Amino acid sequence: MQYNPGWNSSSVNLLHVRAVGPNDTLHYVWSSIGAPAVLLVATDSQNSALHVNWTQLLSPSPAGALWIDPPSSVVYSTAVVFTKVFEYSEAKPLEEVFYPTYDLSEFSWDSINHTLNHTALTAELTGVPTTDPGSGFSNGTLTFRVTAYETHGRAGHLPNLLHTADSSQVEFVLAGVTPRGNSSHFALEVATVEETGVGQQLRSTRSIDDEYTPTIFEVLSLVAEAQNSSSVLSFLQWKAIAYGSQSPRREDNIQCRAQQLHVANWTLPRATIIQAYFGEGVGSTYTISAVNVSFGGEEGRVYQEKHYLSWSVLLGFGQPPTDTFSPLVISIMAVALGTPLAMLLLGSCLVLLAQRKRYSEYEPIN
Repeated sequence: MQYNPGWNSSSVNLLHVRAVGPNDTLHYVWSSIGAPAVLLVATDSQNSALHVNWTQLLSPSPAGALWIDPPSSVVYSTAVVFTKVFEYSEAKPLEEVFYPTYDLSEFSWDSINHTLNHTALTAELTGVPTTDPGSGFSNGTLTFRVTAYETHGRAGHLPNLLHTADSSQVEFVLAGVTPRGNSSHFALEVATVEETGVGQQLRSTRSIDDEYTPTIFEVLSLVAEAQNSSSVLSFLQWKAIAYGSQSPRREDNIQCRAQQLHVANWTLPRATIIQAYFGEGVGSTYTISAVNVSFGGEEGRVYQEKHYLSWSVLLGFGQPPTDTFSPLVISIMAVALGTPLAMLLLGSCLVLLAQRKRYSEYEPIN
């Protein structure tokens, strides 16, 4: 993990996470220069490296300021941008009232360097609006917590997302933000940038994972597929749940919904690393898709009481991880299915023994 490689100032944030495999390298580039975003680049070389022209990156025209060397090693690249936070209330049934939107490209962000942990491979990006007329953020913050992984496993807290070494997790956190309505709900807009020939699909699947996230069986995945081969190139994956506590428990559940994926016909907000890597005309030469993830349910009471909201999403390359039966579930199934079978076998043996004993009392006549 590198913070602002080649730049000594902490006035801006650029975090480079580099993962080297046997025959390839994966690059994650996180930044809050403009809207918070992450650039994902996969290469077929162990020696591929990120280069940044900082003077150009911080100029009004950043196109070409960020590249991977050698360029020929790049086999796939995409980006995810966290653009806006919406707040709305349900004034009447089937009627929603929206408050002024929080545009994340207009936030002021703390230095990642203060929270960067090279051992745990974690970092936090925390910000507040540069102008806050409603004073909603007077005692609150918005944070993106980034975690990189070296091996296969699960996150240490709910929803315990399953991850691989080809993925990273980001946790979206609203803490202490004052709602502007009596039953406010929040929604996060997430946009993706894809190359020509790559399509996005939002999938909903039923999960069998009941041990790690009890009662939550829906898993959503936003996958990027190559149109000519239908192979999955990258993904965003999350469970249909958010939480209203720093130490989440089942009773802290906040309902999570994903609105229909749509192709965005607007220009991306100023997310500098996107323009720096893909070029200034990214909105016309690449496909931009967006999905809104909303958090609410029960009239927003959980957030009204706790003033805390956290939502975790996994992003990475290739197929998203798939839950399988855990050892605990297998043990429960073995007991549940094995006990009746054992009782049946035991009963059969007792019947046979009883029958044998009854007929053994008779002596042959001859």
